[in-house]
Amino acid sequence: MFRDGAHVRDLGEVAATPPGETEVRSVLAIKPFRRLWISLSLSSLGDWLGFLATTSLASTLVHSYSSKLYAIAGVLFVRLLPALIIGPVAGAFADRWDRRRTMVVTDIIRFALFLSIPLLNMFWWLFVATFLIECASLFWIPAKEASIPNLVPKDRLESANQLSLVTTYGFGAVAAALFAALSFVNRVLAHNVSFFRTNPVNLALYIDALTFLISAVTIFNLQGISGARAESRVEGGVEQVGVWQSITEGIDFLRGQRWLKGLVLGICGATGSGAAVIGLSKVFANDLQGGNAAYGTLFGTVFVGLAAGMFLGPRLAGGLSRRRLVGLAIVGSGITLSIDAIVPNFALAVLATGALGFWAGTVWVVALTLVGSEVSDELRGRTFAFIYNLMRLVLLAMVVLAPSVAGLIGKHVLHIADAQVRFDGVTLTLFGAGLLAIGLGTACYRLMDDRPDIPLRADLIATLRRHTPQLGRGTDAGLFIVFEGGEGAGKSTQVRRLADALGAQGLDVVVTLEPGATAIGARLRELLLDRESAGLTSQAEALLYAADRAQHVAEVVRPALQRGAVVISDRYLDSSLAYQAGGRALPDADVRRLSIWATGALLPDLTVLLDIPPEVGLGRRAGPADRLEAEDVEFHRRVRRAFLDLARRDRGRYLVLDASADPGVLHDLIMKRVNVLLPLLAGARLRSIARSLAGASQ
Repeated sequence: MFRDGAHVRDLGEVAATPPGETEVRSVLAIKPFRRLWISLSLSSLGDWLGFLATTSLASTLVHSYSSKLYAIAGVLFVRLLPALIIGPVAGAFADRWDRRRTMVVTDIIRFALFLSIPLLNMFWWLFVATFLIECASLFWIPAKEASIPNLVPKDRLESANQLSLVTTYGFGAVAAALFAALSFVNRVLAHNVSFFRTNPVNLALYIDALTFLISAVTIFNLQGISGARAESRVEGGVEQVGVWQSITEGIDFLRGQRWLKGLVLGICGATGSGAAVIGLSKVFANDLQGGNAAYGTLFGTVFVGLAAGMFLGPRLAGGLSRRRLVGLAIVGSGITLSIDAIVPNFALAVLATGALGFWAGTVWVVALTLVGSEVSDELRGRTFAFIYNLMRLVLLAMVVLAPSVAGLIGKHVLHIADAQVRFDGVTLTLFGAGLLAIGLGTACYRLMDDRPDIPLRADLIATLRRHTPQLGRGTDAGLFIVFEGGEGAGKSTQVRRLADALGAQGLDVVVTLEPGATAIGARLRELLLDRESAGLTSQAEALLYAADRAQHVAEVVRPALQRGAVVISDRYLDSSLAYQAGGRALPDADVRRLSIWATGALLPDLTVLLDIPPEVGLGRRAGPADRLEAEDVEFHRRVRRAFLDLARRDRGRYLVLDASADPGVLHDLIMKRVNVLLPLLAGARLRSIARSLAGASQ
């Protein structure tokens, strides 16, 4: 359950792109792999069934409320402890010893150990046997993973790995259903047979042991799984390094990665929430007047929700920012966990637990996909290793801490009027874990938010309506400065002066304009400004300007901002609002919506409006007038009023200057305002350099 760390990256790939039915059939048609898959299925089923049976047995071997919680915490502790101690050793062992023999021997060991638990029926032996079972499992898993490439063609290896992982984690729900069914059967048999009355989970333990024996027999005659040994090996995309070494390397890399810090907080929140439920679900089921069947149902519901979140979460999120989605899902898991803690009956608990699993599954697949796609190849392995080892530490801490804290609080009931309110350790601990997850999710969201200039409400509405989301700025690098104004306002002069001044400071400056900054835009500009296009309708004109702007942003503006440049543009989207909405009298909301859609809601850091009366500006014109300049003066007055109205509505972004003033004076005023923004650009550049140095140091 908690130990297949070598495959964290693969699990994200499985959830993102599940193997199709045809791919599954193609790999299962390979007889040796099919035999290995059968063994894996049995081993996974036995592993999950053993987890449920041993935790349930631990709670039945003691009697007090607190003792049950401490016993469960102890079983979970010894299940996780071997992964932290001998995990890397077991991975290296698989490359140096015969894999088939390793798998057969470890299956037989697990069969014998699970069989011994009900036969001896001793509290101390339960812990010893659990520890030894986990140690054996740690040798079985890498031997299995190392065998798969020898059984399938290279072009089917990815599908084989996906099927392997789906089986490994998917059988958690199957085992939960089987455990619930066996608990029911045991309860029926207990009416007539005293053995089943005094040993309620022994039937599950015997069947669990049998799965490992059958698995050993299946593998025994399987040839071709022990290929050449590698001197060093990377398991499932994760470098096999020691726990503390990987944590140290991960911390060094994280120092320069703000979003990755948020991601780690998010993963800790999701892992901690799930671990709290796992550690407390047995006693929680009892508190809701349920037994082993209820425990198995709750446990299985977590995995059903987990699978649903992996497969459906990203799809339902549509175009919502994946970085934002991680934080939101963590907050969702925290809210759900807090609700789960206080629900009054088992049916509501099942619904809340399933929802919790859904949020956790969404976080799991999105987080791992982000690491896989946004961390460079040379750093990706150790990043995955760091994340998974941290997850194991969080799991270890929470599955032990949650039952321990709940045990310290004890069992209490509040009497309010005629009602009884649970005020026990499980309820308070789960509720507190939910609040903690909400806090971590909020911090995660703030650190990972890649659209700080786009309201979350707008993002969520776009997702619900299945609209293309607004991208916003999408980066904290660069500066975007736009010059607006009517005809003859002197925009070109001030653009050139500002570009020269900033270039003299050693800054990367990109000067652009609308329309016509791109090859496609140049053709659109010719069409838009040609006086022979006089028959162009207002709607068509607005659409053509939006088309030019969409290409301009995608080809020029965004790439320049992402590399940290200062982008200075002669006109931008406010020109459409002034000319098409103001001058042409098109609906302002329609033009605004069109412009926001075309630009992905990328707004300038500063808009300099050079204001001038139309009569003066048009009088400065030299040469023949283009199609817009040829409009009557009343049209240009409407344009001017629209520009001034835009500036009044967004004073923080606008600098309004009298364009009739001396050009040198105007330049000084513009530089004074730009100098206020330059420290922000310097801060972004320093963060970029720090990230580069952190990456190089790895």
